Formats: sequence, C-alpha cells, structure tokens
Amino acid sequence: MKVVPGERWTRRVGVMTTLGLAAGMTGVVAAADLTNVPSANPKTPGFAAANVLSPELSESPVAQGSLPLENGTATIPYYGYDGNGPMVPLAGDVQAPGHNVEASKTEPDKNTYLVLHGQHGSDPDYDYGQHFLFQGHETGVQGYITRINLDADGPHRLTLFASTDDNGAALPVFDGSTWDPFAQRLLFTAELAANGGVWTSTLDFPPTVHDAAAAFGRGGYEGIQNDSDGNLWIVEDVGGKAGTVNTHAKQPNSFLYRFVPKNPRDLTRGRLQALQVASLSHPGRAITFHAGQADADIRSDDVRDLHTYGKVFATRWVTIHDTDTDPSGLPFDANALAKAAGATPFKRPENGLFRPTSGFREFFFDETGDTNAQTEAGQQFGGFGGILKLTQASPSADTGLLTLFYLGDVAHNGFDNVAWWSSHEVVFVEDAGDGLHTQRNALDSAYLFDVTLNYANPANQPLRILAEGRDPSATIDSSLGSVSGNGFQNEGDNEITGIHVSDGDPTPSGILGAKAPRPFRLFSGWRVFYTQQHGDNFTWEITRPRPPFGALDND
Repeated sequence: MKVVPGERWTRRVGVMTTLGLAAGMTGVVAAADLTNVPSANPKTPGFAAANVLSPELSESPVAQGSLPLENGTATIPYYGYDGNGPMVPLAGDVQAPGHNVEASKTEPDKNTYLVLHGQHGSDPDYDYGQHFLFQGHETGVQGYITRINLDADGPHRLTLFASTDDNGAALPVFDGSTWDPFAQRLLFTAELAANGGVWTSTLDFPPTVHDAAAAFGRGGYEGIQNDSDGNLWIVEDVGGKAGTVNTHAKQPNSFLYRFVPKNPRDLTRGRLQALQVASLSHPGRAITFHAGQADADIRSDDVRDLHTYGKVFATRWVTIHDTDTDPSGLPFDANALAKAAGATPFKRPENGLFRPTSGFREFFFDETGDTNAQTEAGQQFGGFGGILKLTQASPSADTGLLTLFYLGDVAHNGFDNVAWWSSHEVVFVEDAGDGLHTQRNALDSAYLFDVTLNYANPANQPLRILAEGRDPSATIDSSLGSVSGNGFQNEGDNEITGIHVSDGDPTPSGILGAKAPRPFRLFSGWRVFYTQQHGDNFTWEITRPRPPFGALDND
C-alpha cells in the first residue's frame, strides 16, 4: 500500500489507516491513536497467558531473569534469580526447611534510563556503549543493583552494579530508583519501614553506594523523584493495621515526603518534610493518624472526603527533621515523626511524578488501597485506591491544593508505578497481587489516563494499553504458593512494574517532568520500558510494530 509523504501509518485491528502528521512518518502514539485492549487476562490455574498490548504497540525483551550477570557471584549469579536453587522445580521435589525447590526470584523493580558516555564494567577492554537501564531488586537473598547495557553483546549485557555499600554492608532489597542530576547520584529506595530508606550511588562502575539515613531517615520509601529546584519527593508505602470490625481493610498509614537539601549538590544536609492536608469535615483541623483507632480512620469522614470527586483540600508541608538541628548523623523514624507532626496518612501511596511542562507545579501520585475485593472501605473510602493530584505555585512552595483525579474500583485497582506518555497522558500500572487476581479473576493491566478528562463522569474511562499475562514460571509459582504451609518463598503471578518513559538525558533538563515525552518519534530518543516482575522476570522495551512489507513504499 502507498502512504502519502507527511502521513503516518497506524494499525487498528488489522486495518491500515493513515493519520495526518506534520512531524514525519513516525509520530507520537497518543491516546487517540491507541486501541483499547478490551479486557484483562483472566487468572486460570495452570494457564500461562500471553501479554496483550494495544495493536499499535509491540514489545521486545531487553533482559530476562535467567541471563547471567557478567560479574555474577555464587549468591547473585543471574539477573532475576539467586543461586539458592534451580530455576524450575525438579519433578517430585518437595519444599522443605533449608531446601528450595526453586531459586529465589529477585524481582527487578523500577527502571531508570540514562544516556551516558565513558561507562565501564567488569571487562576493562570492552566498550559498553551509551544506553543504560538501572534497577534495584525487590526480593531475594540480598539486595543489589543491576545495569542493563542496552548496546552490549550477550556476555556483557548485564552488570552486577553493586551489592554492598561503602561500609561493606549488604544492600537491602530496593523498590524505587531515579537519577539526581544536581547531586550526580543514582538514588535507590527500600520499602522496608524501619529498615528502609534512601541509598545514593555514584554513576560509573564500580560505584560507591551510601546509606543516606542520616538525612532521609528510615521509612517504607518507594517512589522518589526530583523537581527542578533540586528537592526530592518521596512516596511511602507502609501497610496499616486492619480493623477489628473492618477486617479486610487497613488504616491509612503512609505519607508523602519532600526532602529540601541545603545545597542540591549535597544530599547529606537538609530538611525532611511531610504533607499535611486540611480537613473539610472538621474545619480548623488537619487529617491525621489516630493510634489505636484503625476502624475509625478506615471509614472516617476525612478519608471519604479524600476519595470524593470535586473536593479541594488545602495542603502545607510540615518539617519533621532538619540536619541543622540534629547533627548526630543517626537514622530516625520518618513515619513516626510524620505522625507526631500531624501529617496526613494515605492508603499506601507508591509512586508519583510531575506532569510534564507544568513547571513542576502538578504532582500526580497513586494509592494502592487494600488490594482486597472484600474491603469494607469499598470504593467510597478508597479501598480500591486511586490517583491524587497536588498543585502548588512552585515545587518549593510551602502550600498547595489536593484533589482526587481518579477513584479506583475493583477493575482498576492496586495502582503502583507511573510514567507520563505525553504532556497530558499518563500511564498507571496495577500491582493487584495474587489474592485480588483470584478474587476478580483478572490479572494486572496498564492504563493510560488523559488528565484533561473528568473521570467523575462514568462515560470517561481509562484506556487499557496492556493486559499482562502470566509467564510459565509465574504460573508454577502461583500453584506452589497456594499450598498452605509448604514454605514456598516466591510470589505467584506477574506484576507490571518499572514503567518508564525517558529520553535518558542526564542533565537537569532531563528530569522527568521537565519536557513533554515523545515516545516513538523518529530521532527523539524517548524510550519506553517496563518489567514483568516475578516469574521469569522479563524487562521489556515497548516499541511500535513495523509496518507490513511495502506499507511505506512510495515507489
């Protein structure tokens, strides 16, 4: 078929159409160009379902859990498997104390993409290229950091970047990551409550990794993101207590933090702040945590208000720790200090990003919720999570406004990682968990939201761009994990994590939110990645499928 110059092809369920495009043949794939995937993959025992993407999209693996690390150890030999067992259970093998039928899965988590020059690896004579994808690993025998060398051959594809800190201590398992162009450090977060926090890493191999607890404290930190002023925004995921009446729901127990460094180039000194939200139902008071009152908080007027479309809340940042007044250099409990300062708890927020081209004035973050279809909180009290929007006059402003952007339901639940697709389109992905997968008979999905739409109108629905399947290893793990009391250590089913859209720019101009993403546009440099966590631990790059042979032939 002939395509007129200046037009772009797009596939829609096997039908080739053309759309006008001034910028050339490979323009941005926007929501209007994507076909909705009609349903999630069902969870079927013993069935390994394939991933289903919008037909305008394609995916290819950039790493797989069974690929060896170029400098692996006996404990950490592979990208996504520890060395404490086989990759697949042997016939007739039985899980027992001290004996695993299967190696522990390490679960590569959030991805950070950078275009760099002069990077090194364990082979001093090898040119590692310029395109790199970094990630921490969420579970396993011990934590570590990997670097996918996207330009490299098989033997040099994967580097064990670090497994110990500058004191020789083993790294914790990591969840979040980002690049701080001001401090020139990679940042990794550990969602381990009193043992969690932020670790900084130099860039080249071998790196120096430092536990930054003296400045950032200990907390269940997951999402971490710079703003243009050099502040760091941290989203905490700490599950609360279940109620005695609301036994399938949990008390809001996690906070949104902002670290304000004294000097953006130095992350050892600064103030840690937590967000406080003013109550609408109780004027003159803030929405706060109430110890020993899980049931009251789970179904409080304030929690209902936070999950009601159209309500607008005043916010302010409260300082909970300052290295100027605490020069001890000792770690501190950020979650406890946030509660003591009257900050506002949320229902397991996990990640957030600034809207591109908003001048870092609009911050969207999600709540995972209870990930239980039986939650007594229901939709009205945020039991199924949602997406919130914080608006400020500037990223360093002390006050702002908070609104509900999207209220989750059973079908759109357990939101976790986030990436902006364009200046007005954002992707949130699910981590519903094996239990909720069973309850709703649906595996995880990735949804694209248009922030110019009002989702209070039920006619407006997010676009499913990925119905994640379940690879064979995850299918086996789901079955083994369902056997009560057998001690099996790996999680069942896959999870979408590490969704990441970036052009890899390592300068302050490349901070996520500084410029509008342009994925798939020719020569733009923007790339899209995600990890199919658990199971085979694939990390994928999303691309556009090639047109049929001859589709762009103008001869």
